[in-house]
Amino acid sequence: MDFNDRLAELAAKVRSQRDSIQTEEATKNAFVMPFISAILGYDVFDPTEVVPEFVADVGVKKGEKVDYAIMRDGAVQMLIECKKSSGPLTMEHASQLYRYFSVTNARIAILTNGETYQFYTDLDSPNRMDEKPFLVLDLNDIDETLLPELRKLTKESFDVDSVITAAEELKYIGGIKRTLAAQFKDPEKEWVRFFFNRVHNNKQFTNRMQEQFTPLVMKAASQYLNDQVNERLKTALGSGSQEPETEEAGSESAEEAVQEEQDDDTGIVTTLEELEGHQIVKAIACSEVKPQRIVQRDSKSYFAILLDDNNRKPIARLHFNSKSKKHLGVFDADKKETRHLLSSLDDIYLHAEAIRGAVRNYLG
Repeated sequence: MDFNDRLAELAAKVRSQRDSIQTEEATKNAFVMPFISAILGYDVFDPTEVVPEFVADVGVKKGEKVDYAIMRDGAVQMLIECKKSSGPLTMEHASQLYRYFSVTNARIAILTNGETYQFYTDLDSPNRMDEKPFLVLDLNDIDETLLPELRKLTKESFDVDSVITAAEELKYIGGIKRTLAAQFKDPEKEWVRFFFNRVHNNKQFTNRMQEQFTPLVMKAASQYLNDQVNERLKTALGSGSQEPETEEAGSESAEEAVQEEQDDDTGIVTTLEELEGHQIVKAIACSEVKPQRIVQRDSKSYFAILLDDNNRKPIARLHFNSKSKKHLGVFDADKKETRHLLSSLDDIYLHAEAIRGAVRNYLG
């Protein structure tokens, strides 16, 4: 199992067990120790690699402990502080890491609740832990662009100098992305003024203009992002032409429709709604497998979403050809399809567990 698969497996474990985890000790045993072992690659039972309840006297705080210290060649390389999974991570939780960071050789500090991992270093002042993390790994929503940097902290590929070099760029990119997200959601006056001045070169930016222009900026930003996503989807998947057909709700076997799907490979149109529905199903199902294993295959009768591009491994079907009604088909352990009426694409999320269950059935 490669690095990405191990991370996906741990993420699935976190999702399935989080409701049973009520204490910090349970969080460490169920989530954090597997992260140190399976993801970072350190032997949690070897005290020369992982020291639990690490103690280093810090000023008047004698005997204070950090949950784990990762060792290499007898020196502390990383410090890990854990909190229970049901609680959020706050700056107060990092107080012990701050104190220990300055009295050890550690260049990396990790604050975690087993679901989110915040990685810190000393970019702002040498030997003093930064107030903001340079990398945040959320197992509920893994950002695959961060994984190359995470690999550099594994036992096999440990390269702290390379991580530190990349940390500043990661920190700034993360800050810019968060700023953009905040402006798209609730744009500040200067952000609105920037776009206003680009549209009205010689017009005064008054309070009335701000009130009028703010929702326009939000709407334009939302439409632009949607346009970019749709354009990428159309480029990747292409489109054809076909008149829609009516598909009544009901149940059928996936095996019974294989031949029909194989024959219906001409005269097919892939609509934007089908592509958007595919992305929602993919987002749900990729909690169980890599996203690239979730493949779409359109036919005249329905839009199929398959595991490994195998028409005998259907994850879901989108029956969107009717002008008046749209249905989502989901599959049980016997690959029997049950269709559910959708009032909007967001209703697909109501069947997330059935979609994940279909994937798990093929994984055994």
